[in-house]
Amino acid sequence: MTKPLPLVFTAPRRGRPPVHLADLDGEARKKAVVAAGQPAFRADQLARHYFGGLTRDPSEMSDLPANGRDEFVDALLPELLTEVRSIACDDGDTRKTLWRAHDGTLIESVLMRYPDRITLCVSSQAGCGMACPFCATGQGGLQRNLSTAEIVEQVRLAARSARDGAMGGPGRLSNVVFMGMGEPLANYNRVLAAVKMITAPAPYGLGISARSVTVSTVGLVPAIEKLTAENMQVRLAVSLHTPDDELRDTLVPVNDRWKIDEVLRAARAHADKTGRRVSIEYALIRDINDQPWRADMLGELLRQHLGQLVHVNLIPLNPTPGSEWDASPKPVQDEFVRRVRAQGVACTVRDTRGQEIAAACGQLAAEELVG
Repeated sequence: MTKPLPLVFTAPRRGRPPVHLADLDGEARKKAVVAAGQPAFRADQLARHYFGGLTRDPSEMSDLPANGRDEFVDALLPELLTEVRSIACDDGDTRKTLWRAHDGTLIESVLMRYPDRITLCVSSQAGCGMACPFCATGQGGLQRNLSTAEIVEQVRLAARSARDGAMGGPGRLSNVVFMGMGEPLANYNRVLAAVKMITAPAPYGLGISARSVTVSTVGLVPAIEKLTAENMQVRLAVSLHTPDDELRDTLVPVNDRWKIDEVLRAARAHADKTGRRVSIEYALIRDINDQPWRADMLGELLRQHLGQLVHVNLIPLNPTPGSEWDASPKPVQDEFVRRVRAQGVACTVRDTRGQEIAAACGQLAAEELVG
């Protein structure tokens, strides 16, 4: 058996990406514009193009002076992410993109079209330090935190792609889930700033409703409490994966610091403050956490802690090449759902998107590094 990876909460210090308009608040944007040799009101013009027009292309900014326009735009809206490759499946309804950052770091995002919405799964870190053994990203370790602008840029690029018909016809990006690479609450300040920018009214932000943004965590209790204090209408998702501490200590190593009871109490406080149901993420793994008694225990535990303010999102495991972990058989999955529901807790199975395109977080980046 391979030696477990250590938990890493502090990201390695690497060369920072260039400062971008999306890293700055209103006053800092004006100062940066003046420092670039333009009057302060150009900050508003740039914001309207970037957030409203979803562009960083100088040729689309005819209201800026032609002389020096390219240099000015490159200084304030530097290119942060370059597409390495993008692959689609599910009849074009799922599109996964691998991006290369300024320092060669690889990150992933997944755009998914449903009948009633278009959702982006966004990364908040390059790699992950939470060391969950069944997760491709977790086993790759943590490379660095993403900047606020690198997170926002993933959303801007996805919104532009959706608008321009990349999902089979023009559409509007409506939902953002922080369930890509990384532990969002381990990069708390930048993720919070990105969420505020994603949800700010256009043209000063991307104008996506806070109620359509989900922030996922493996259970960093102090950060959950900080997020609750923000009183934002974002949904909290907790990657629980088992109802008992003994197994969770192994599957989710951060459980050594914050046990299930403490995590669920923090989740309940968030639900009470926001009025939003908590999403419990549960990756169903064959012969590991899929036993009927665990389903009973999960339902009872969640009913006690969260009552009606909870929904279990059961995730059929997307196995990674060479992994010892595998998805549970469908009859086992169906029985698990039945037993959780029997406890009065809402439970559904997540749509299995993108399995043939390595949609488990970290797989595409790992293939690029190996390839």
